[in-house]
Amino acid sequence: MPKTDPARLTADLIRCPSVTPEEGGALVLLEERLSAAGFTCARADRGGVANLFARWGDKGHVRTFGFNGHTDVVPVGDAAAWTVPPFGAVEKDGVLYGRGATDMKSGVAAFAAAAIDLVTDTPPDGAVVLAITGDEEGDAVDGTVALLDYMAQAGEAMSVCLVGEPTCPETMGEMIKIGRRGSMTAWFTVVGVQGHSAYPHRARNPLPAMARLMDRLASHELDRGTAHFDPSTLAVVTIDTGNTATNVIPAQCSGAVNIRFNDTHTGAALTDWLRAEADRVAEDFGVAVEMRVKISGESFLTPPGPLSDLVSAAVQAETGVTPVLSTTGGTSDARFIKDHCPVVEFGLVGKTMHQVDENVPVDQIHQLKAIYTRILRDYFA
Repeated sequence: MPKTDPARLTADLIRCPSVTPEEGGALVLLEERLSAAGFTCARADRGGVANLFARWGDKGHVRTFGFNGHTDVVPVGDAAAWTVPPFGAVEKDGVLYGRGATDMKSGVAAFAAAAIDLVTDTPPDGAVVLAITGDEEGDAVDGTVALLDYMAQAGEAMSVCLVGEPTCPETMGEMIKIGRRGSMTAWFTVVGVQGHSAYPHRARNPLPAMARLMDRLASHELDRGTAHFDPSTLAVVTIDTGNTATNVIPAQCSGAVNIRFNDTHTGAALTDWLRAEADRVAEDFGVAVEMRVKISGESFLTPPGPLSDLVSAAVQAETGVTPVLSTTGGTSDARFIKDHCPVVEFGLVGKTMHQVDENVPVDQIHQLKAIYTRILRDYFA
């Protein structure tokens, strides 16, 4: 049987305009290719989001290797700024261009190609699962979470899982993600009393209170890092009144902070701290402070061990690079999978993801397939 070409599959996927939450034909294409290779496929669509579950091998097998990824992409932005059609999958000088080329249609194509060739050429003693979502770049409420819900209802399970997100900052093979920081955003509204700026004693200005609150939050040292995590960070991301009149003290002011936190904290504990700080400022300034919080994910860690060793050995064998085990970066769908089974992340160099003229060297796609192939063979050996 001819080998599955991951670069060609990547190009076919790029040509599917699957901007979140549009399916764009990407999951239909994958279902056709996987079904032809003997995978049992099911759609786990929910809330207008398309999701694909594919399994080769017996359900509930004690050794089931899972891959997770997404085919949805971010918008192209200013299409006129692109030098190639964003969904044209143009190849120039050994580089493939298009939205999703790096994040992460190439990763999905690489693990799908590796899985298809494995089960076709050397069927393993176990099962292979591919859980592919169309909602990673959006709210992620009905994406990988819906797939995991479907698996629970259908009696499906993965023993371990590899998420194929781009993980390498500069060089292929340099980084594996074994955990992620938690992420949360808090929005504040300080409510005072509007008045004339010439008579501030007749008003209750919300702006100094907001400035004090933001300064207290931004100046606070959350921690100094842990064994596997950098120090937690808090960033002030907006302060706004909408006031264009210089002779008016506004009635209210809004602001927001984003926190990326390590395993020293939980979202609930940080919420309590934020509320206490807001209450203190409200009392000091005689204003009301309303707060709303969204916790996007808790911090988690897959401790170094058999899964990270397996992936590290394959990366080193195929690239000659010894990868660093890291927990840096933003959130990923691994934050949902960690409650299901041990999970790590490994993928391409991510320098051009979400950019104009997003691109990937074709040889890196083939190299990534080779790494995933070695991981599968070593796992089932």
